[in-house]
Amino acid sequence: MRQEHSQAPAAFAGEIEGFLGFIALERGLSANTVAAYRRDLDQAAAFLAGRGAAGWAAVTAAQAAEWVQSLAAERYRTASQARKLSALRMLARHLVRERVRDDDFTGLLGAPRRARRMPHTLSVAEVARLVAMPAGDAPRARRDRALLELFYSSGLRVSELAALNLSQLDLGQGFVRVFGKGAKERVVPVGRKACTAIADYLAAGRPALVRPHTGGVLFLNHRGRGLSRVALWMIVKAHARRAGLPATAKPHALRHSFATHLLAGGADLRAIQEMLGHASLSTTQLYTAVEPGRLLGQHAKFHPRNRGA
Repeated sequence: MRQEHSQAPAAFAGEIEGFLGFIALERGLSANTVAAYRRDLDQAAAFLAGRGAAGWAAVTAAQAAEWVQSLAAERYRTASQARKLSALRMLARHLVRERVRDDDFTGLLGAPRRARRMPHTLSVAEVARLVAMPAGDAPRARRDRALLELFYSSGLRVSELAALNLSQLDLGQGFVRVFGKGAKERVVPVGRKACTAIADYLAAGRPALVRPHTGGVLFLNHRGRGLSRVALWMIVKAHARRAGLPATAKPHALRHSFATHLLAGGADLRAIQEMLGHASLSTTQLYTAVEPGRLLGQHAKFHPRNRGA
């Protein structure tokens, strides 16, 4: 294999070669990994030289931060940014060990943050169109109506909906007991329309789907077995397609819509967190970005400097 050499400015190249030799011999890293570090460090060195640094011993924390910021500006993927920053940090620590520097100029650099994908939601009108799709009195139509109404009314995960058992329902009190991630139990309210649809399915839909081997699973397929997650996904997608909804109208969009519509209606964020079964409030807070109008309204209504304006 041809030996590669650093393409960095001469004032930076020697330390890069020394560092790469160290990680190749002492840490046993592969040739591909070493080559990737070489490219990343050459790129950093060229940038830093362009900012006036005379060599690694002269690089400032501010200049290193500028390089990291430039990676984001050039639209590098978060994973690529993290790898490049890791290479620079490893080099900086190596320079301290080799007494080229007294300090680690990357010590204050934060890791690049992965952009959080905004959840897709449906409007209230779109949800109404979706839940109205299963028409007629056939057992599967009654089942699908109950399924969609409960999905939107409770915000359950697909896996939780598929695993739901008759014993977990309390239609009289209007709630369902759910065992979510980590087998954590929570009680989730179920709205009146969902309770009505479920009662109709239990009275005139589910009995026609029951077979001798059927257990207590709530939602059954035509063989009398519980619907799988994939089957639930396909049912929701099929009705969404018939309703003319966008391709983003996937099952999880109903869970997101549940949370977003509650927030828009004035529900407390911690109550929504409890209903969704989120371990951290920070996960639930993502919905505040989806529903900014409510936050603006709350600020306008309650901030003391907005009163009497």
